[in-house]
Amino acid sequence: MPPKAAATTSKEVEEARAKMKARFDAVRTGGKGTARRTKRSKHTSSAADDKQLQAQIKRLGVNSIPGIEEVNMFMENGSVIHFSGPKVQASVSANTYVISGHSETKRLEELLPGIINQLGPDNLMNLKRIAETFSGS
Repeated sequence: MPPKAAATTSKEVEEARAKMKARFDAVRTGGKGTARRTKRSKHTSSAADDKQLQAQIKRLGVNSIPGIEEVNMFMENGSVIHFSGPKVQASVSANTYVISGHSETKRLEELLPGIINQLGPDNLMNLKRIAETFSGS
């Protein structure tokens, strides 16, 4: 009995293969033995974006400002965007400043001893809040 079961399974397998072959012959783009069609992926490059950005900056007529060691941008929530050793460019006529380089977002408390002379009246509330937390603890 087992040899008969094997014969029927091989017949079923042959029929299934014939069905699959008939189904995929209609889809083939070339003749027998041709390579399959590959999916083309679109390559996006950040270098192109950087080139466009540099071209727009050049159009503004910016001039490089040497000798700047650090740049701090104060945000309303009390955090600071800190650039150390940035490349700073400015266009006075367009009222535009370009700051490029590695940045870190830090809390005001982390930069406090050396940053006090950069604080303006708008950061006075943050400074008072920090003083209250130190006096409370």
